[in-house]
Amino acid sequence: MEKSKNFTHVYGYIVCIISVIVFLSCVTSLVNAVMNRMNPLLSTYDSQNLASFEAYKLEQTKSFNAREGEQKKEMPNDQELRRIYDSLRQEKIDRVNFDSNKSIMVSSILIVLSILLFWSHWQIARKYIHKTDEQLS
Repeated sequence: MEKSKNFTHVYGYIVCIISVIVFLSCVTSLVNAVMNRMNPLLSTYDSQNLASFEAYKLEQTKSFNAREGEQKKEMPNDQELRRIYDSLRQEKIDRVNFDSNKSIMVSSILIVLSILLFWSHWQIARKYIHKTDEQLS
């Protein structure tokens, strides 16, 4: 009987510790997702700089000039570059927003679950502490 009470007591505390770890991990993930959502263009490292059109144009110009062994292709004009830049920029914003929304949703659900698990198992662990103290008296 004593082993059963000790097991329940230890089990309650172990679940509480795991709940705290999950909670802290999910809060970190939630904060990162909110920060990414605030500025999606700077949220991840990409091979292309999409922060501004001028930076993108400079990068593309360098890329076209660096191709020595390949057959030379003509550099697109500013209108075509702007169209390509806008579509790449929008695609990145959409991708980061989707990933951020997914991360916010998953983290929020796990935070709520970890709080519920912590609270319920803390109550169980405390109940068995009080029962043990009453039986010792």
